[in-house]
Amino acid sequence: MSSRLTGVGVGPGDPELVTVKGVNALRAAEVVVVPVMDTGERGRAEATVLHYVPAEKVVRVVFALNERTDRKRREAAWDAAGERVAGLLRERGSVAFATIGDPNVYSTFTYLAQTVGELVPGVTVETVPGITAMQDLAARSGAVLTEGTEPLTLVPVTAGSAVLKEALAGPGTVVAYKFGRQAGEVAAALRVTGRLDDAVWGSALGLADESVRSAAEMDGTPLPYLSTLIAPPRRAGGRGGKL
Repeated sequence: MSSRLTGVGVGPGDPELVTVKGVNALRAAEVVVVPVMDTGERGRAEATVLHYVPAEKVVRVVFALNERTDRKRREAAWDAAGERVAGLLRERGSVAFATIGDPNVYSTFTYLAQTVGELVPGVTVETVPGITAMQDLAARSGAVLTEGTEPLTLVPVTAGSAVLKEALAGPGTVVAYKFGRQAGEVAAALRVTGRLDDAVWGSALGLADESVRSAAEMDGTPLPYLSTLIAPPRRAGGRGGKL
């Protein structure tokens, strides 16, 4: 029996932002896997999926998503998750894996697909794109991500604040992911590069505790881990000035 693993992007948290193709993929799969932390609480992906498929179709798989220091423990969790999904593929044939945002942008689906590909020879791996946090934040805040010939740089601040500072010193819009615990350093970098006043940040987009604010309000207090920042460049010359 041929098997199919589909990574489905379910957006940043607002269930209305799942695409029609994403909903169809979730409903067509025999099983929908959702990643959960080893602490067991329901994550955004699971909460979003349950708007579209019955709970009995959902399988929760631990990925130790809150583990950032112990590489061996993290990789052991990935291996265990891969084994679990491989078993589901052998039993059921088609599995959808729901991931927040997009499955090809900083997603655990990447690691899962690599592991499953080794365990299940011949498995077909597909992805369904999803709305990203930067797109949702741009829509909710009114920030324009790019104009004309401007580049767009996406930086995970978990890579270190130096990477963000280098990006902010360049041209175009800079988007920072996962910067909440380093909010003070991020605010300082924005101030030094003259981008503080035009930048916005957001967290829990589309959820009850959503927050969308000016970066100038950041006072160094840590923010939610999955906070997103948009720092546009200075734009002069009027309409079409960057063409």
